[in-house]
Amino acid sequence: MLIALDAMGGDSAPRETVAGAVRAVTQPVPGVYADESLPDDFGVALVGDRAALEPLLDEMIAEAAAAGADADAVRARIIVEHASQVIGMSDSPVEGLKRYPDSSIARSVGLVAAGKAAAVVTAGNTGASVAATHQALGRIKGIRRPGIAVQLPSLGEKPALVVDVGATVKCQPIHLFHFGVMGHIFARSVMHIEKPRVGLLNIGEEDAKGNELVRATRDLFAESPLHFIGNIEGQDISRGKCDVVVCEGFVGNVVLKVSEGIAEFLTETLGKLGRELGSDSALALVKNLRERTDFSTYGGAILLGVSGTCIICHGRSDRRAIANAIFQALTHAHAQVTERITQGLSSDVPTGAR
Repeated sequence: MLIALDAMGGDSAPRETVAGAVRAVTQPVPGVYADESLPDDFGVALVGDRAALEPLLDEMIAEAAAAGADADAVRARIIVEHASQVIGMSDSPVEGLKRYPDSSIARSVGLVAAGKAAAVVTAGNTGASVAATHQALGRIKGIRRPGIAVQLPSLGEKPALVVDVGATVKCQPIHLFHFGVMGHIFARSVMHIEKPRVGLLNIGEEDAKGNELVRATRDLFAESPLHFIGNIEGQDISRGKCDVVVCEGFVGNVVLKVSEGIAEFLTETLGKLGRELGSDSALALVKNLRERTDFSTYGGAILLGVSGTCIICHGRSDRRAIANAIFQALTHAHAQVTERITQGLSSDVPTGAR
């Protein structure tokens, strides 16, 4: 259960990534094990420039020790794997991987491919992360394209799982259909929803609405054994109308960023109002809202469709987000999401749609 962390990826790397790793190994793992304690084999591999990481790690461990943590125990759970290069946020994913073969993301994924790590976590270049994972681990047999799945808060009992939010921006109907199948299996195995409702994001609920891609995809879903509820509109995501929302990566990424922007606007506006009124109840409401909508609470999004566990974080991730992403990676590796998707393909995908 070693988690490979791309320590050089993200706007605040490597300080926040190192701090996130230390935070992760000094806290219980929420929701993974019954006793809420760290498993003996859990650790984090910080992948990046050793000269930059070692001093930061010593600093963060000292801070943790000052707060009561066992410095030796923390150090025993964290190793440093040297990577001499970094793919920047503005670099072309494919060209970046060619130009920087010893990049932190390539080395991180390499640890998973070699069986030395159970999962990889990165807040770096999303395109490069998807491409590196795809190249090193390969796709699950029967899946044509990977999709990034993220849970968005809703009025339902569980969050809404949106697939895809940025991995595949030019889709064919079969790609969208596979997103729905993977989302369905993820919702059952990780979110514990017995019969997930799958909806196709569109500009209207009517069957005739949408472009050719969406209409053709709808036909695939209608012929499948999935609990497909038809087309849904953007507002239905937060209303809890369905459990799995399917869309192409370009659309999904816009949905994700708009949702984050609205959440930040609401929490800032309500927080300002609460402070002006001096209302404790209003501030408590804002705190609850921020906890439900802040991306750092969820840590990151899982890349579905590759033969391994990869958690992709927001570029703005701080230490809290990184720690939660590590917990999330541990949860998904423990739940054997990849294996469950592989098994589910035989029962949930018609032969002609594989």
